[in-house]
Amino acid sequence: MILPAVIVLGAIGALFGILLYFVAQKFKVFEDPKIDEISEVLPGANCGGCGKAGCRALAEAIVKQGNMEGLRCPAGGNDVAAKIAQIMGLEAKESEPQVAVIRCSAGCADAAPKYSYQGMQSCAYAASVYVGGSGCAYGCLGFGDCYNACQFDAIKLDPKTGFPIVDEEKCVGCGACATACPRKVIELRNKGLKNRRVYVSCVNKEKGAVARKTCANACIGCGKCAKTCPFEAITVENNLAYIDYNKCKLCRKCVVECPTGAIVAVNFPPKPAVDTTENNDK
Repeated sequence: MILPAVIVLGAIGALFGILLYFVAQKFKVFEDPKIDEISEVLPGANCGGCGKAGCRALAEAIVKQGNMEGLRCPAGGNDVAAKIAQIMGLEAKESEPQVAVIRCSAGCADAAPKYSYQGMQSCAYAASVYVGGSGCAYGCLGFGDCYNACQFDAIKLDPKTGFPIVDEEKCVGCGACATACPRKVIELRNKGLKNRRVYVSCVNKEKGAVARKTCANACIGCGKCAKTCPFEAITVENNLAYIDYNKCKLCRKCVVECPTGAIVAVNFPPKPAVDTTENNDK
């Protein structure tokens, strides 16, 4: 009695196996081999800087779309873009490399705290219940969500203030830190000629007098920078100045004109000291 039962069960199993094989063949989804090729040249960080769920999702999107318009791996830069273009049989288009900048004054972070926070050590959570140690409702909270989001070890936190410091040599411009910041203090900007950049290190939209109470380096929306800019690269909206890096020619006239030091210029050589000896002798 056992043997017939085993034979019947074996026959049924074989029948279902054959059935499943034909069903699998019928509904088999063909995957373009280019997806694997593109996935292999991508960095594999799955940082989300491209706007997709991961590197393979980006590869699938490129192959499905048939071109690279609006689809780019910021972590891979122009080198990876060139390799993908070769796989797809397209012409590679170079783009300006970008880097994360912290649009909040370190001076504000160093100031003595006015308020104390004892809750969860997360910027995302603290942003909903805490104004910030300096009292600025727009400034960096210093709990390191940006640091945790960075896959490239490009952000360090000041051990004293929690203020983020970007290592521009390691930063690939993926934007993960900017996405993680609930205050939108971090912005991606073009690295610029010789890695030189000029930007407003403030996102406070309060009126000048109120902003200055919380931070001595806050932008007060006075508009002096916009008036002095010969390239119309600066606009002032909601009491806050903003420099368009596509228009800015790095002349730094705005840096000199800013009364609060809210505009910073990075990676410029120091200006030569003015020798006043000859004038004094006269």
